Amino acid sequence: MLSVLRELTLSQSDVSKSLTYREAGVDIDAGEALVDNIKPYAKRTLRPEVLAGIGGFGALCRIPANYREPVLVSGTDGVGTKLKLAFELDRHDTIGIDLVAMSVNDILVQGAEPLFFLDYFACGKLDVATATAVVKGIAAGCEQAGCALIGGETAEMPGMYPPGEYDLAGFAVGVVERSRIIDGSTIAPGDAVLGLASSGAHSNGYSLIRRIIAHNQVELSTQVAGQPLSTLILAPTRIYVKPVLQLMSTIPVKGLAHITGGGLVDNVPRILSEALCVRLERGSWPLPPLFEWLQSQGNVAEAEMLRVFNCGIGMVVIVAPEHAAAASESLRAAGETVWQICAVRARTPGEDQTFVA
Repeated sequence: MLSVLRELTLSQSDVSKSLTYREAGVDIDAGEALVDNIKPYAKRTLRPEVLAGIGGFGALCRIPANYREPVLVSGTDGVGTKLKLAFELDRHDTIGIDLVAMSVNDILVQGAEPLFFLDYFACGKLDVATATAVVKGIAAGCEQAGCALIGGETAEMPGMYPPGEYDLAGFAVGVVERSRIIDGSTIAPGDAVLGLASSGAHSNGYSLIRRIIAHNQVELSTQVAGQPLSTLILAPTRIYVKPVLQLMSTIPVKGLAHITGGGLVDNVPRILSEALCVRLERGSWPLPPLFEWLQSQGNVAEAEMLRVFNCGIGMVVIVAPEHAAAASESLRAAGETVWQICAVRARTPGEDQTFVA
């Protein structure tokens, strides 16, 4: 307490000095420079519905005209401790893609088309170059998802964060026709469960990843399956929006599950009724080298792997069995890697809703 008081107490000579916000640790000019830097990237993401975006007190966006009974769907998320690795490696150009992906993939699960995205960037001292790289990545993620980067907040808060570190949060708003909301209510025994490949660990399990790396004193330049470990662990989260929306326009999708924290074991049951379960066939998709390495280096049990990581499946799509082949073909044509990993089945009393065999 005394040290804080000493820090806040002005000497007699300081009383007569005119203090500034910059001397207190906040650089308004740097904030304005950041806004100027990011405007071109945000402009590339604009949709016809956007009436006013970056720079105003609030952003304005119309509902697309083709919706008869539109329902708004919103989601928010962060990037977690993956940020710590971005700081350590001084790589900030793709972490914004992760931020967008976590929210837009979540609202996609209910059938929503993402309309716009907002970000919150907080730091102790604003580094314009770093912040520009982060927001450039956010804009890239928005382009992949087809949504507008419509606004955000940059908060410079001296003393709140260690030098060189920052925090991120993202907010996505989408729209779905009320009659086309996907809630899993039509899923039935025999339906096909398709797994879409992940691009890596996405943005989940990084506290364990960092623990494994530190415990084994592994250099991030270590080669894993021919690639630097740093490249594998910072690979940006895959955004499934456009391929899945395209699929939904031609084939009835009964259920979607974004495989985030909790892995396959905890996320798939979120779209199943109590009367249903899935028995994941472990050999039906390959475990990517990153996860093999993590399991080996950390001596991580199989059950723990499946609850912490996506283990190679970033999104699950459930369709009627007669649509499985066409759905797989549509997704592959859009650039996705797809496996049929099991079928939905009736659940017996006391049986787990998702288990791996």
